[in-house]
Amino acid sequence: MKTYLKITSTLTISMFAVSGFALTNDEVKSEKKNIETQYKSALAQCKSMSGNAKDICEKEAKGNEKIAKAELDVRVKPNDSTHYKARLARAEAAYEVAKERCDDLSGNAKDVCKKDANAAHVKAKEEAKVKRVEEAPTNKSPAAKAAEVSEARKDAVQDTREAQYKAAKERCDAMSGPDKDTCINDAKIRFGQ
Repeated sequence: MKTYLKITSTLTISMFAVSGFALTNDEVKSEKKNIETQYKSALAQCKSMSGNAKDICEKEAKGNEKIAKAELDVRVKPNDSTHYKARLARAEAAYEVAKERCDDLSGNAKDVCKKDANAAHVKAKEEAKVKRVEEAPTNKSPAAKAAEVSEARKDAVQDTREAQYKAAKERCDAMSGPDKDTCINDAKIRFGQ
């Protein structure tokens, strides 16, 4: 089973659409206040819910708040560090919601869901690392920069494959006997383990 996540920010800022004009202190304060208002409003909507649906709603609200704050930081101080932190905020928010969604399941299905959520989280974090290396200003030669980016991509692929292998292996745990052995061997081959 795959869990698809949708974390959306209802705020008006986009992580990569950075204005050429600096925000004034009053504009920053106003944006922060708007983020807080949106967060409180989202939490208020969660109060009418119960059980895990309420927990998911609260995680989405908190995640959207963190994303909005990180995106505001990008607008205030656009650099590779703030862009990286915004990407991580998106990855963390999606991960928290995905883990919470898994609580609706039980047994192996819940374990698989959590491993899938972790694999998606690892992939998003690794992609953020690669983007950071790609976008980082440097005084290195083009060949040295290309080597650095290549190494970051290689590490990202390896870490992502390991997480995906763990998720695939967890799926195999629902099986037994030769079917389980075949499933694990297929996962090893597929993810290069």
